[in-house]
Amino acid sequence: QVQLAESGGGSVQAGDSLRLSCVISGLTYRPYCMGWFRQAPGKWREGVALVDSNGITTFEPSVKGRFTISQDTAKNTFYLQMNNLKPEDSETYFCAVDQATAEDCSGGVCYCGLSSDLQFWGRGTVVSVSS
Repeated sequence: QVQLAESGGGSVQAGDSLRLSCVISGLTYRPYCMGWFRQAPGKWREGVALVDSNGITTFEPSVKGRFTISQDTAKNTFYLQMNNLKPEDSETYFCAVDQATAEDCSGGVCYCGLSSDLQFWGRGTVVSVSS
């Protein structure tokens, strides 16, 4: 079974940086889509940064230019580098991976974006940014 574990959250000041990590275990295929979502109390979860198996990335507009998503396939790990953090970035961040394989989604059949419905999720890591 696939399991995900996030780490790297914390309490920082505006303008600081953090790098979140997501370690994936039990993965026996190449997922089509993976990435990061966030959620604040009383709000719906929103997509932050997604990447598909072709390397195409999608960022939520407010983080574009500040956040970067990357991966280390040898370690089954992917990352969210967050620079110039702002108080509005203070949310719980979750990593997620698609059940669909890259092969399943060849030819533009599948969607990997901010509203993707992914199947495997971590438990979250809290980011708190003070001004």
